[in-house]
Order: sequence, then structure tokens, then C-alpha cells
Amino acid sequence: MKSATVADLRNKFAVISRWIYEGESVSIQKRGKLFAILSPAGKEKKVAVQLPDFQARLDRIFPNGPTKGSAKEVVDYMRGDY
Repeated sequence: MKSATVADLRNKFAVISRWIYEGESVSIQKRGKLFAILSPAGKEKKVAVQLPDFQARLDRIFPNGPTKGSAKEVVDYMRGDY
């Protein structure tokens, strides 16, 4: 359990709230005595961000590999006849 003072809570709230967000309980002291204990509200599982499969997307868009030409030509080709 981490500890902080009331002044720390006022002046460094971002740091202390990060501790709580990460699952750590924090004891708060006022004038050297235990004043409060802050703990996370729930035990929710943190879900990792799922990034798309960029390589599969490129393989689907360009089945024959990388295209030849400038970026302008590739963009014009992808936009089609608009």
C-alpha cells in the first residue's frame, strides 16, 4: 500500500489517481495520522487495446504486393473515378 499526505493529494492528484487506477490502495495521512484509505472502486479487468491487423489489410488491398508509382498515383488509383 502506498501512502500520501493530504497536501500530496491536493498537489499531486494526477499521480495518486494513477496509483489507484492501476489497482493500488493509498493511505492518506493528515498531520502524521492515518486519515483515509483510498482504494479502487472495482476489480474490473483491464482489456488491452486490440489493434487491427494492418498486414492482412494491406495484403487484401494489394494482393500483388506493393504498388509502383508515386504516392499521388496510388491515392488517385484508390479513389477511383469520382
